[in-house]
Amino acid sequence: MPAAPLTIERLKAEGLILLECVSGSRAYGLATADSDTDIKGVFYLPKSHYFGRHSDYVPQVNNASNDIVYYELGRYIELLLQNNPNMMELLATPAEHILYQHSLMAHFSAEWFISKLCQKTFAGFANSQIKKARGLNKKIVNPMSREKKSILEFCTVFIDGRSVALNEWLQETATDQRSIGLATMAKATQMYAMYIDKTETLGFSGLYQHPDATQLRLSAIPKGMMPVTYLSFNEQGYSKYCRDYKEYWQWVANRNEVRYQSTMAHAKEYDAKNMMHTIRLLEMAYDIATIGKVIVERPNRDALLSIKAGANDYNELLAQADQLSVEIVAAFDSSHLPDHPNEQAALSALVIVRDQLY
Repeated sequence: MPAAPLTIERLKAEGLILLECVSGSRAYGLATADSDTDIKGVFYLPKSHYFGRHSDYVPQVNNASNDIVYYELGRYIELLLQNNPNMMELLATPAEHILYQHSLMAHFSAEWFISKLCQKTFAGFANSQIKKARGLNKKIVNPMSREKKSILEFCTVFIDGRSVALNEWLQETATDQRSIGLATMAKATQMYAMYIDKTETLGFSGLYQHPDATQLRLSAIPKGMMPVTYLSFNEQGYSKYCRDYKEYWQWVANRNEVRYQSTMAHAKEYDAKNMMHTIRLLEMAYDIATIGKVIVERPNRDALLSIKAGANDYNELLAQADQLSVEIVAAFDSSHLPDHPNEQAALSALVIVRDQLY
């Protein structure tokens, strides 16, 4: 008979929770009137799960909105040994935000986990968010029309020694693209000889089969027939446009509309909440390198909330992030922190704790 599923309610009813803390903006000291209350914690598996089948292992239990998350003890230690920012913050939660802590959790020392690996995890994640912010800024500043451009908009023809947009030429000459035949030109990349059969008796294929085509069509050209002109197709430009179009409209479909409207409301064209947390993570990385501690509650609440409110210029924030990144590299280079967490001490303590739990 399969074991009953683990739920938050079951964790609490069976006394399986080892640590429970307020996390997120309230732990950072950055909560505002509209902030949610996030909870993170640690639990251990019921004996039947832990000593049962491998498939019974459950690394995480959370609610539907994912703002309450508990990590299984072994998974918690595993992530700490990777210097995962969320777990490092959970380990360093200020006492006033700890809702419950089992006495056995005292076996794990924060000093074992602080290492130079935090440069990669804290600053590395922050820099990935900067990249994300740059991409978001690009999407906001350069919105794409819902009407997709056709392949013809990336083609040019050469007439009387000058280049003319293909669509413009088709309109000026009242030429239907279906009456055109194309042939490749030897040793010429993305260049085509262009033929016209307005009688439509030669069976030319036209320039494309349908408006969403990604390639131009070639035709069989009768021997001796002379080209009317030559056509250049910016294939790389069209491929990039198609990728950008797909990415942009996927972003529109999947974006958090509340966050997006908040971004637009402050008219600075960046995700202000994302940038606030990016700067926060970089500052925490600098703390770790210089004083060897994870400072969860931030001392510069007003400055960070000012970023969240959109009071800062986008390029100014990027410059601040870039400067912090430079300082972090230098600080970790001169730091006396170990290169990696003390895995032996952590795993030995885990064995002791598990032994007492079971």
